[in-house]
Amino acid sequence: MAEVNDTTRKIIDRSKLPGQVVLVLQGGGALGSYQAGVYQALHEAGLEPDWVIGTSIGAINAALIAGSPVQERMARLTEFWKRMHRKPGWTWRTAFPDFNDRLSYWTTVTHGIPGFFRPNALAHAGDGYPLGAEQAGYYSTTPLRETLQELVDFDLLNKGGLRLTVGAAHVRSSRMHYFDSRDGAIDVRHILASGALPPAFPAVRIDGELYWDGGILSNTPTEVVFDDNPRRDSLIFAVHLWNPVGAEPVTMAEVFNRHKDVQYSSRIASHIARQQQTHRLRHIINELAARLPDHLRNDPAVRELASYGCQTRMHVVRLLAPQLDRESHTKDIDFSERGITTRWSAGYQHTQAVLQRMPWDGQFDPLAGVVLHDPEVATAAAAE
Repeated sequence: MAEVNDTTRKIIDRSKLPGQVVLVLQGGGALGSYQAGVYQALHEAGLEPDWVIGTSIGAINAALIAGSPVQERMARLTEFWKRMHRKPGWTWRTAFPDFNDRLSYWTTVTHGIPGFFRPNALAHAGDGYPLGAEQAGYYSTTPLRETLQELVDFDLLNKGGLRLTVGAAHVRSSRMHYFDSRDGAIDVRHILASGALPPAFPAVRIDGELYWDGGILSNTPTEVVFDDNPRRDSLIFAVHLWNPVGAEPVTMAEVFNRHKDVQYSSRIASHIARQQQTHRLRHIINELAARLPDHLRNDPAVRELASYGCQTRMHVVRLLAPQLDRESHTKDIDFSERGITTRWSAGYQHTQAVLQRMPWDGQFDPLAGVVLHDPEVATAAAAE
């Protein structure tokens, strides 16, 4: 959807990258169009991911990428988001600038999104009405199931070319579960489960167990890369849809909006800081083991202790969706054409700017196992 700017397009030499390319996609409903713009810029630069990880809308975008031939990925993403456009039957010219946005919101709430979800009338029969575990939601996602089965080639997805991981919350245990195409076949149920956000959408049953949207436990699944076994050098594009930093709210509307940002940004700053500390210690263990004389280094007990070390390095490039004018707590169901195209364009432009700089190309602290590249911080520093 974003226009191609041939003057700034840059083909990346994959042989000079610091490791496997990983694309991590956060959950956030309509905000996920930003992720499509990020992928478009990577695609045009020849930077196809080796591994894509997603939660909720991130899992849907990830499945569209992993379940399509490379040459068709952009067409599938474009078709999906084209179908997501919420087009009210009419618009009004009023003195209130956000009236049509509110109209779009209420149209979505009352009628759903064709190809995504539709109202479940029985859910309004009373909160004690026995809907059944797999129908207990205000909306049905049967339309999304049909859309995914049409646009995602699950046979291709499971052939082992591009690795796909999607996160879901196990309802009975409250534990995060990651379904990984490396370990087993992924089908439409896994994608639906990752996006089954209660109480709007019902849980999805897989192998006898119920799962909800992974975003209620971990909306930024970067942890999967850090905890992978075996770990590999990686260039991780972590695409965030919810802003972890924001102003103090002074109205109830601002409270609702900030609350969602805080809830779904998933403590990413502290999580990255903890991973930086952990991987630094792993590098220190390696350095200490290398300084031991051979007779100690070959001792079985020392080898066991040294195995806790790690030589891998993770470069994390954080990309953050912008806040739009008049944005509210309903932004995640802002399926208006303006919202979708504006965020898609922002993702494309932000990623193009990062690819021009290639911040992972340089000298870094040899003990640093996780290097964070934050375009927001870099831009602010350059402006000072």
